[in-house]
Amino acid sequence: MIHYSFMIIPDLSTIGNDDTIRRTLDLIKSCGYAGVELNMTGGLTRYLDKVASWIEERELTIPSFLTGEAYNEGLCLSSPKESVRKKTVARLIDYLDTARRFNAILVVGLLQGLLSDEPDRNTANKRIVECLKQVGEAAVLRGVELVIEPVNHLQVGFYNSVAEVANLVADIDSPSWKLMVDTIHMNIEESSLTKPIYEFKSNIRHVHLCESNGGVFGSGNVDFAAVLRALDDIGYDHFASIKVYRKSTLNDAISHSIAHLSGLR
Repeated sequence: MIHYSFMIIPDLSTIGNDDTIRRTLDLIKSCGYAGVELNMTGGLTRYLDKVASWIEERELTIPSFLTGEAYNEGLCLSSPKESVRKKTVARLIDYLDTARRFNAILVVGLLQGLLSDEPDRNTANKRIVECLKQVGEAAVLRGVELVIEPVNHLQVGFYNSVAEVANLVADIDSPSWKLMVDTIHMNIEESSLTKPIYEFKSNIRHVHLCESNGGVFGSGNVDFAAVLRALDDIGYDHFASIKVYRKSTLNDAISHSIAHLSGLR
């Protein structure tokens, strides 16, 4: 059975005061979500104790944390600068303690970087593998799971398709690393939204559900009914995070998107 979480992309400190955040979590709970996916940012780290209390009070779960915001701080797994790569590995290892605290997974995607960071794909790929091996070793010791998100070529320079990420996971060769799928990226990179789900079913640990235009569900062309059927068929029983980042208010995104999915089942 799929469990739904809602992804809050902005830094928590930017969406309002404590009362606003609590009301947002109340809405997430009342709409039927089981969890909330959060972006690992400086603002979040200052809120962790409060967030832990608020989540527990509402019997919600934090199944996963995003890590891509660190790219905007200059961190990058494919960077030609060894010092940058070391800082990126250290940051991800630091995040493991927060993930363990909430029994959550870490999502790595944007931190791979762009071709402008490293134009040679083979060189970039070797660096990414080397860095993620180190993170994987630390994650095993802490009992934390991690996933690599296949991000489309317009946003990330490397490992854009589900098959490419499956190869990356194999090259890292660590039990802590799994792959995930995201419908907005699959809509760009894949010829089918369901074939990769069936093909890589045993390795899929996390799912992002996102409309083709980034808006509320039903406003684009993603066939969510087919995706949900495929996930049911493979017996997927982890979280699927609803991601809306355009053309909607936060409250509308929370309520309308899960209502759309509920109407498909």
